[in-house]
Amino acid sequence: MTAQRTVVVYTDYKSPYAYLANDPAYELERDCDVRLDWRPYILDVPSYLGSARLDASGAVAEENRNAHQWRRVRYSYMDCRRQAARRGLTIRGTQKIWDSTLAAAGMLFAQRAGDAVFRRYHDGVFARFWQRALDIENPGAIALVLSEAGADGARFNAQAAALGAEVAAISRSAEADGIFGVPTFVLDGEIYWGREHLPDIRERLKIAG
Repeated sequence: MTAQRTVVVYTDYKSPYAYLANDPAYELERDCDVRLDWRPYILDVPSYLGSARLDASGAVAEENRNAHQWRRVRYSYMDCRRQAARRGLTIRGTQKIWDSTLAAAGMLFAQRAGDAVFRRYHDGVFARFWQRALDIENPGAIALVLSEAGADGARFNAQAAALGAEVAAISRSAEADGIFGVPTFVLDGEIYWGREHLPDIRERLKIAG
């Protein structure tokens, strides 16, 4: 009997492109009988897109971006909203650059509670965050999502710091392997950045099968 193949998926809750890759990744798992190994990779957004913070009215309150970076950011959100609309998803632009480490720590915690818990947590965090309905830097908010997903959210806070350190270690290890963005898929050591490469992965799995 042929062993089930594994596709590593690097993701970050503050990336709209990572959110849009979720359903296609699930379809790959279902259609090609592979196991998805979801791993956190925390993007350092200011290092390549600068930073900005909006006030409650949507006006720019603080910024450290050049004109080129602003054009990239505006296009990215426009493109993501266009893609999301086709699938009935909501993506609202964020008001600041979020630190997604705590939510990623919650992801590791959820994974250890089982696949079904992970899926509910993972989908819930993405959907709520991009509706601006979840503060991913708030431990209580993350614990609540974990509890709703079926994990022991009350235990999360005690483990959050250690899990956050684990998230950082996974991210640094990923960088050593050549990872630089999300969503990134890795099959047999070969890196594919972006959900548009999922057909290539399907073809490779088909050939191997």
